[in-house]
Amino acid sequence: MDIEGKLTFNHAMIYVKDVDRGLRFYRDLLGFKLIEDFRYEGTQVYARLRAPGGDGTIALHQAGPAVSVSSEGVRLYFEVRDLDNFCRKLQKRGFYITQLPRLMPWGWQHAYLNDPDGHEISLYWAGENRMKKTVMEAARKAART
Repeated sequence: MDIEGKLTFNHAMIYVKDVDRGLRFYRDLLGFKLIEDFRYEGTQVYARLRAPGGDGTIALHQAGPAVSVSSEGVRLYFEVRDLDNFCRKLQKRGFYITQLPRLMPWGWQHAYLNDPDGHEISLYWAGENRMKKTVMEAARKAART
């Protein structure tokens, strides 16, 4: 926590049915770096990974057998400068992208896919538009039409 008492974001916990399968997706396919893991009775039950291009982290946590891992209403966003090339590489490895890169009305380029447990992911590039108020104005205008 920030010494001034300001809230900081630490990581997102993603509940999965199979942590090893999640690792193969996030580490081997998307390039995240494993920074911590935990096994219980020989089974991988937790892994924390760092984004390949920054300090952001995610944690994969084994969900119980009767626990749903559905995450309707939540989408993970990962930014990558060369989005088109990144998506082509995923496709060459046999991964299905639900929406290929497309410029959205708010000025960001987005592609969508799902991880092995069905968590929705947006791969995007916002560039200089990332923090501009005018981008949100364009999105509101697009929503009205």
